[in-house]
Amino acid sequence: MTITDPLPGTTDLPTAADLPTAAELAAFTLAAQHPVTHDWTDPATRLGTLADEHEFDLQLATDLDLAAQRAEFLNAGPAAPAYLNRWAAVSADLHAMLSIRFEGLDVTKPFVDVSVTSRPVTRADLPALADAARVYAAFHPPRLRFWSAAPMTDWADLDLDRRVLAAPIHTLRGHPVPDGLTLMPTTTTAHYADAQAAYDAVDASHPHHPQEARLLSAEDLQECIDAGTMFGIHWHGEWAGYAGTLAYTQLGLNAQVVQELLLTPHARGHGLGAALSTLLARHLPDPAQVLSGTIHGRNRGALNAATRAGRLDVGGWWWAGTDLP
Repeated sequence: MTITDPLPGTTDLPTAADLPTAAELAAFTLAAQHPVTHDWTDPATRLGTLADEHEFDLQLATDLDLAAQRAEFLNAGPAAPAYLNRWAAVSADLHAMLSIRFEGLDVTKPFVDVSVTSRPVTRADLPALADAARVYAAFHPPRLRFWSAAPMTDWADLDLDRRVLAAPIHTLRGHPVPDGLTLMPTTTTAHYADAQAAYDAVDASHPHHPQEARLLSAEDLQECIDAGTMFGIHWHGEWAGYAGTLAYTQLGLNAQVVQELLLTPHARGHGLGAALSTLLARHLPDPAQVLSGTIHGRNRGALNAATRAGRLDVGGWWWAGTDLP
C-alpha cells in the first residue's frame, strides 16, 4: 500500500540521518557475541552478513508504508507510526534499537524487543531499558526481551527465552553414536502424523512443553526435504523421528540451523539425543559451516543433549518486566 498523506504522529519520526548505519549496528551486534564464536568465521564476512540483516531493522525504523502494512495486518489498535522501530537513548553510554513485537502474532501478547544495543546489556541497564520501552506504551507491553552472551546463571532471577547452541560442524563429527541409530534422507512427509503424535505424547506428560517446543509445519518440513537436509531417524530399523536443518545465517554465522530434532516415544529414554547432533554433522555437506539452533532455556533435556554432543551455549534471550500497565 502507498501512503500519500502524512499520518498522525509523524512529525517527530527519525530520518536516516538520526540513525546509526547498518555497519554500525553490525559492529555493536558482533561485540555482544560470545567470544568463542569469533574464531568460527572471518570477522569481516560476519560483519557484512550482520549489516545486511540490520538493513531491515533500519527499514522498520523509517518506512511508514511498511509500518502501515503491519498496523493493518496486526490490527492491535495504535496507528501505523507506533509500529516503527526506535533507536533510543537508554542512558549516557547506551543506545538500543527497540521494536514492538507480539508472541506468536497474538496481539494480546505484546512485548518490546531489544534487537541491538550499542554495548552489551548489564543488569544495571534493565530499569533504563524498561523506561525506554515506554515509547510503546500504547500497546501496553508487560515485558521486554534482550540478548546476552552471558551464561544462564548470570540472570537466574529472570525468565529465560531461547538459547543458541552451536559449534562448527567439523568439531561435532567424531562423537560416538549408539549401535542401531542411523539417519536416512527423507523424501516425503509421510511420517508427519507420527511426528505430531510424538509431540502430543510429550505434551501430555509435560504440560509446559508446548511453550518450549513444537513440531515444525508440514510446509517447513517440505522445505527441508527440498533442501536435502531433512532425515528420518531409524532406531534398530524402525522409524523413530526427524532430524533436519536449513542453511541460513544465525548470529551472522554461516549455519545449518536445526529445524527439527524429534524422537518418537519408543526411542526416548535411551540417551540418543546427543547422537542426533553428531549424525546431523556427519550428514551435512559443508564441515566449515556451523551447526546451530535455538532451544528454550527451560528445556533441560534438549539443552543437555546438545551440550553432550559438543554444541556450545553461546547466549540467548531473557525476559524482563517493563512495569507498563
